[in-house]
Amino acid sequence: MDTRKKILDTASRLFYQQGYNATGINQIIEEAGVAKASLYEHFKSKEDLLIAYLEFMFEQTIGRFRHVASTKVEAKEKISSIFEFLSLNTNSKGFHGCQFLNIAGEIPVENVRVYDVIRKQKNGLRALFAEILRSDSMDSDELQSAESLADGIYLLFDGAIMSCKVYGESWPVVAAHKSALKML
Repeated sequence: MDTRKKILDTASRLFYQQGYNATGINQIIEEAGVAKASLYEHFKSKEDLLIAYLEFMFEQTIGRFRHVASTKVEAKEKISSIFEFLSLNTNSKGFHGCQFLNIAGEIPVENVRVYDVIRKQKNGLRALFAEILRSDSMDSDELQSAESLADGIYLLFDGAIMSCKVYGESWPVVAAHKSALKML
């Protein structure tokens, strides 16, 4: 495995399991089995490593959601499959919430660089729901309605993730899923 990937994989695991602020550079170096110079050769700072982690997780997360949705035909089925996928993940022992919301809880809002990446992920999820709900035959009012509906589904989805973390149970996803289906 190349050094950059080893560092990113280790940091990703640690940031998700124990948080960004609780994870030190020395721990990442030790657990990745690399030299400090190697880390700084690939990432100029801990924040650069965080940005790489968030960008990597964005690609992984949106890719998984797109794949799950692509196995269905109807919009309702596509959205339902994304909630079902989330439900499976929130039931796993290693579930610690949404990577992006976790980081948002640790980083000051003034850190525009990090929040831009977090917003990119959240906007990507909202856009995916809107894309699923849109059709080529919609007029402008219908498109606006589809985007508004997508925003509501997104809020249910993200709220369910946070609630699962708080309660340590998956019932919030089940409840949000039912509500989303009623909206459709």
